[in-house]
Amino acid sequence: MSDIWPTELRVSQDRKTLTVAFEGGTRHELPAEMLRVMSPSAEVQGHSPAQRKTIGGKKNVQIMQVEPVGNYAVRIVFDDMHSTGIFTWTYLDELGREKEARWAAYLAELEEKGLSR
Repeated sequence: MSDIWPTELRVSQDRKTLTVAFEGGTRHELPAEMLRVMSPSAEVQGHSPAQRKTIGGKKNVQIMQVEPVGNYAVRIVFDDMHSTGIFTWTYLDELGREKEARWAAYLAELEEKGLSR
């Protein structure tokens, strides 16, 4: 179970951003594209670090739905029909705190593999 607890989960009007706020005042704005390409699903992460996939072509992906999963996470349904990632509160907080570094690493991976956003 997570030590952090969300006080707000909101999808922007254009469906391109998930805002998540936690007790204590921490707040993150997470782009749909980032959430999609860093989904914790086996499809993206594989079953080991060696199997992790770099997902390109998701620049315009949108969030269709955010569904609760118990008391610890949400499932995000994207408009490309990807919906298998379970985003825990801890993972959403990590993505927010490490947003710049993770995004820079993702862009470098895309370039290295010749993929586009």
